[in-house]
Amino acid sequence: METGENVRPPSGTRPDQAVRGRVVTPRGVIDDGIVTVVSERIAEVRPAGPGDEGVPRSGVVVPGYVDLHCHGGGGASFTSAVPEETAAAADHHLRRGTTSVVAGLVTDTSDRMLAAIETAAEAADRGEVAGVLVEGPFLSTSRCGAQDPVHLRAPDVGFTKEMIDAGRGHLIAVTLAPELPGALDVIDVLHECRITASIGHTSCDAATADIALRRGRSQGIRGLATHLFNGMPPLHHRAPGPVAAALTAAVDRSARVELIVDGTHLDDVTARLVLTLLPAGQIVLISDAMAAAGMPDGTYRLGPQDVRVTEGAAEIVVDGKSISIAGSTIHLADAVRRLVSCAGADLTTAVKAATETPAELINPAGRGCEPPIGSIVEGARADLLRLDDDLDVRHVMRRGRWVS
Repeated sequence: METGENVRPPSGTRPDQAVRGRVVTPRGVIDDGIVTVVSERIAEVRPAGPGDEGVPRSGVVVPGYVDLHCHGGGGASFTSAVPEETAAAADHHLRRGTTSVVAGLVTDTSDRMLAAIETAAEAADRGEVAGVLVEGPFLSTSRCGAQDPVHLRAPDVGFTKEMIDAGRGHLIAVTLAPELPGALDVIDVLHECRITASIGHTSCDAATADIALRRGRSQGIRGLATHLFNGMPPLHHRAPGPVAAALTAAVDRSARVELIVDGTHLDDVTARLVLTLLPAGQIVLISDAMAAAGMPDGTYRLGPQDVRVTEGAAEIVVDGKSISIAGSTIHLADAVRRLVSCAGADLTTAVKAATETPAELINPAGRGCEPPIGSIVEGARADLLRLDDDLDVRHVMRRGRWVS
């Protein structure tokens, strides 16, 4: 297999180009395929044939990864409300294979949350990020995890509308605890604007979770479970809780579930169990990365709190004691590779969970990106990755140009 500079066209030098390799498409894998790119779009996807001898093969070709839930990386944070940090975090993940990243924000004071949403929306206007996701502030104090409990508040339709206005059409999802009084009213407001209401950081029972997850079904909006198993009661045979409700709703395609496959948030056997239970297209791989992704151990910020990273594991530490996992330090490419190598997923399932499925969630009403992202199909945006046989990212194309 050839990899390296000899098979990568110089950045921006040709209006059209052909990429050849084992191509992963929504219809399956083309063992020896050709993807033709014209300007920013994919013009043709086909098996290689006579006349293609001059196009070098370059390993596995997949769509650029789409990270629905990411808080930062490379030492920079989306939660800072600093435009330069937002751009730096997006670029960090781009060069590691995430061609579309949603800026994930956390609970903070109302003013700082709105400022962070506005900054992320401006970045979305510039095409640096694919949208905005907010965790909080309507979360359970007993399951708040890395969210600062000082700034949690009761569900508030008025503040929800302020967040929506600050997002200017780029707000994709809001995580909330559905058991809190007024939560269903907030969900209704989100659904009216075609924004996904995701259950998470919750202490709710299965019945409450089920109501919240299925509430948008008549409007064509699927529910979402934020980083399943984390920030919620564990699955128990007499108290199934939100985990069972989310899995059940995902089985009948009323909801999808996020998974952080990093070996810390989930045991690989747990990830394999979810793969076994759910049909294709119901799992969204996320990084949940914070500023420490790609960085050495040390202390970093996640919203208003300090996070200590030791041997790649991020934790909130109070008085020298770890009180919660605080996001991850991986990139989405790491999650794809681990889902295949450690959880037993086939390549197409893992790639779909990191591309096509999260791309669909960028807007359930089809507002999404134009041209569309997340799939190697004719007419889609030319976001492509060249992977080696171990699924490590070797080259990244975004909008028809090689960026790494």
